[in-house]
Amino acid sequence: MSTPQPPEPDTKDWTWVLDRPCAECGFDASAVRGSEVAAQLGSATATLRSAVLAPGSDGRPQPDVWSPLEYGAHVRDAFIVYGTRLASMRHANDPLFPDWNQDETALAERYWEQDPRKVADELSTESERITGDLDGVGVDEWQRPGRRSDGAVFTIDSLARYLLHDVVHHLHDVGRG
Repeated sequence: MSTPQPPEPDTKDWTWVLDRPCAECGFDASAVRGSEVAAQLGSATATLRSAVLAPGSDGRPQPDVWSPLEYGAHVRDAFIVYGTRLASMRHANDPLFPDWNQDETALAERYWEQDPRKVADELSTESERITGDLDGVGVDEWQRPGRRSDGAVFTIDSLARYLLHDVVHHLHDVGRG
C-alpha cells in the first residue's frame, strides 16, 4: 500500500475534555479520578485490541480517517509517551514534556503497514506497563504537576484521565465505543 492520505492535522486543544464530557465520544473525564484510570484502561485496551485483530483492520473507513490498526498503533505509542511523562512527573518537579506530534509519528512509523498481531501484542504490553505504573502512584503524588510546551499544565491525576479519554475516544472512532 502506498502512503495513505494523512488525516487533517488535529490542532485542537483537547484539554477541555478534563472539565466536561466529550461531545464526540461521550466520555466524561471529570467523573473519573486518576486513581480509577488503571482499572478502566485494561478493559478499553482489550476492546481496541480486538478491533486491531479483526479481519480488515488495516482498511480505512474514509481515505483521511485512520484504520483500527492505525488507531491501535497510535494508542500503543500514546501509552509509551504518557508512561514517560508519568515517570518524569513522579521523579522531577514540574517537568516540561518533550513534544510529541502524533501525525508525524504515524507517518514516520508507517502505522498502516504494521502487523496487526504485533500491534495488538504491543498494545497489551504497553497497557499493562502504564496501568502498573498508575497503580503504583502514591496518594501524595496525584497532584504532582507537569506541562507541555504549549503551556498546558497537568497533574498526574489529570494526565491519567486525559489518557483514558484518548483511548475511549479512539474506541468510538473505530466503532467499538
